[in-house]
Amino acid sequence: MDMRFEKLDEAHRVPVIDIFNHYIENSFAAYLEQKVSYDFFSMILGATRGYPAIAVSDGGSVIGYGFLRAYNPMPVFRHTAEITCFLHPDAAGKGVGSETHRHLEKEAAGMDITVIMAGISSLNEGSVRFHAKRGFTECGRFLKVGRKFNTDFDVVWMQKRI
Repeated sequence: MDMRFEKLDEAHRVPVIDIFNHYIENSFAAYLEQKVSYDFFSMILGATRGYPAIAVSDGGSVIGYGFLRAYNPMPVFRHTAEITCFLHPDAAGKGVGSETHRHLEKEAAGMDITVIMAGISSLNEGSVRFHAKRGFTECGRFLKVGRKFNTDFDVVWMQKRI
């Protein structure tokens, strides 16, 4: 697969929101219950300002995106970031997520970020396994704090030192 990473910008608004909306409607991976409008993309750009945010393409279309953002805005946490990555369903299981994580980790290391956090729904077992395989370890669990599709779930916090 010819994978390319591009800085996330306005050209990616529609495919990124379409991918995100897929996970909103069909999974516990996204913590919203209703699809978002394309305006939501501006919120993503704002939350990632100063951090790496990328679109992943296969040479033609966007097949995923990922970004880092502040874990906590207080200066004592400046060496810690939170990671987010969503793939087009057709790109899952093809190494795209691993390469996206690898790319973001390299960017993070260049910013003096030493810890990457991931908050994952306990009902998104594939993501928990994916992160564990990528070197993340569970460091906390908030019990029954989420409810989606009338189902309670935990938030599993995982971290990786880079």
